[in-house]
Amino acid sequence: MKAWQFQDTGIPLELVDWPEPEPGPGEVVIDIRASGLCFSDVSAVEEPSWSYMFPTRPVILGHEPAGVISELGSGVTEFAIGDRVSIPSGYPPGIGYARNGAYAEKLVAPTQYLVRIPDRVSFVEAAAGADSGNVAHHAVVAVGQVQPGERVGIIGIGGLGQIGLRIAHLRGAEVYVATRNCEVWPIAEAAGAKRVVSDITELADVGLDVVIDFAGFEATTAGTIEVLGRGGRLILVGLGQWTASVDIGAVVTKELKVLGSEGGGVEDLAAVFELYAQGLLKPVLTEIAFSEIGEGLERLKKGGVRGRLVAVLP
Repeated sequence: MKAWQFQDTGIPLELVDWPEPEPGPGEVVIDIRASGLCFSDVSAVEEPSWSYMFPTRPVILGHEPAGVISELGSGVTEFAIGDRVSIPSGYPPGIGYARNGAYAEKLVAPTQYLVRIPDRVSFVEAAAGADSGNVAHHAVVAVGQVQPGERVGIIGIGGLGQIGLRIAHLRGAEVYVATRNCEVWPIAEAAGAKRVVSDITELADVGLDVVIDFAGFEATTAGTIEVLGRGGRLILVGLGQWTASVDIGAVVTKELKVLGSEGGGVEDLAAVFELYAQGLLKPVLTEIAFSEIGEGLERLKKGGVRGRLVAVLP
C-alpha cells in the first residue's frame, strides 16, 4: 500500500510503498477514505522537541481517519466488514505517533476506539471530526464546561476554533472571537460569533467568563489573563509555544482557573457526529488528494489555510 513515511525531524514526509497491515485479536483493518491534516504533524516534522513522541521510526503519521472496515481480527463481533468508522485522535494511544497512522491507504485499530459514522455524514466530515471536532468538543464541553449565557472567547479560527465556536454557540453561550486572519472573520460570524477582533485584548470590555485558546502562544495566554473576568477560566488547547511567561498576580487576585485540554474520546467524537447528522455543524473544509499530503503540510506551515485540510482517497 502507499503511505506517507516520517523518518526523522527535519526530513519531509515521503510517499512510499509500505506493507499492508494485518489485524490482531480485537482489531480491524480500515480502508482509509479520508484523512485530516493537522498542524501538529507540521510540528512533528519540524520541531526536535516532539521527537520523544516517536519511539519507533520510520512511522506513518496521521491521526484523523475515516474509512470502511475491510478485515476483522479474531474475536471481533461488534463490527462487520463494510461498516463506516472513525477514531478520535489520540486513540488507540499513539496513533500516528507511537504506532502507524492514517496517512496511508489502510490502518489497523482496536475496536474499543471505533466510532460509527452516521449515514448522513461524509467521510471528509468524519475525518475532520476525528481531531478538530473531537478536540474542540472536549475543550468546550468536558473541560471548559461552557454553560448557556456565559461569555466565551475563542482564540483562533482554524480547523479547531471554528468548530469550538459553533459548539459553544449551540450550547447557548455568547461567543466572541479573536483571530488575526481577517479572511476567516466571515466564517466566525456565520458560525455564531457576536463580535470578531484581531486580538483578545480588544475584548477587555466584555468581561469574558471563559476563553478557549486554540492558538497557544505567549501573547494569547498573557492577553487572556488580562481580559478574563474574576473567577474566569482559561482553557489551553493550542501548542503554538511550549512555554510562556504569565502574570501570576492576575491569576491569583482574579482567582482565575487555568486548565489544559488535550484530545478527546469516543463520547466527544460521537457527539460531534450527531451534530453533523442534525445539520447543526458545517465546518469549512478544504479537500486535497492523498498524493498532496506532503504539499498540504507545507500549506499549513505557511498559514492561511481556510478551515480544515482533508486528504481524500479513491
